Amino acid sequence: MSFYPQNELKKLGLKKFGKNVKISSKSSIYNADNISIGDNVRIDDFCIISAGDEGIEIGSNVHIACYSSIIGRKKITISDFANISSRVSIYSISDDFSGASLTNPTIPDKYKKPINAPVAIGRHVVIGNGSIILPGVTIEEGSAIGALSLVKNNIKPNIIAAGIPAKKIGVRKKDIFKLEKEYLKQL
Repeated sequence: MSFYPQNELKKLGLKKFGKNVKISSKSSIYNADNISIGDNVRIDDFCIISAGDEGIEIGSNVHIACYSSIIGRKKITISDFANISSRVSIYSISDDFSGASLTNPTIPDKYKKPINAPVAIGRHVVIGNGSIILPGVTIEEGSAIGALSLVKNNIKPNIIAAGIPAKKIGVRKKDIFKLEKEYLKQL
């Protein structure tokens, strides 16, 4: 994988970025001046990150795997230690599919009724391959989303959820919080 060297990262125009940030040169970053990235972040090949006016905030120790997309007009927050698996799509904007308005970005806003709402991905959240997160969703810390899930409602802390729509299927162990403390001590 070919990551931007440090001097090239500066040229992307990110609002801010921390230490040890690895962004694939094969990813696409739009509205970089509205994107903040913490330390120890890796963004893999063919990811699309497109920020709206409210921005995208990516915490520290976050991995965004290949072919994922993070797109929105409202704020999207991905907190520390989150893992976004391959082909995950996170949206803070969606067209209205009811037929009450026109759809797609070629149409002026006055003919559309998009759904705009912030998205928050909590600390230690892992989102499985091929999952979709819709506008307005908060996935609270420690939760896990199974592969190929559609998340349209909030997920409470330390829940394992999966399906279409995603529903609670279990409770996640809390060892991750102890391991986080051990990891941070050694830094």
